[in-house]
This record gives sequence, C-alpha cells and structure tokens, in this order.
Amino acid sequence: MSQAELAEKLRKPPSFVGKYELGERRLDVIELLVILRELDADFGPFWAKAEITLPDRI
Repeated sequence: MSQAELAEKLRKPPSFVGKYELGERRLDVIELLVILRELDADFGPFWAKAEITLPDRI
C-alpha cells in the first residue's frame, strides 16, 4: 500500500503518513492501532516482530 493510499484511508494528507516513515512524527498507540486496522494487520504478531530502539530519554 502506498503512502497516498494509506493517507486516503486515514483521511489525512500523504505528507502526514510520510512524516511517520521519515521519523519526523511519532505514532501514539491509538494511531498505531488504527493504522494496523487499515492494513488488516493484528497487533500481537506486529509487536512480536517489532524491532524497537528506545531512546535514553523521553
């Protein structure tokens, strides 16, 4: 799925999705769940495969 297609499903501009991919914008949990729903993906398997690098500080 392209950025434009996902943005359309989310009713947001493509730049909104692009900022996620560029790391310019963080996803909160609700946004992540909505995106996973739009992608027909389950949270459990996604989280199990996620390689997350946590910052030293918030």
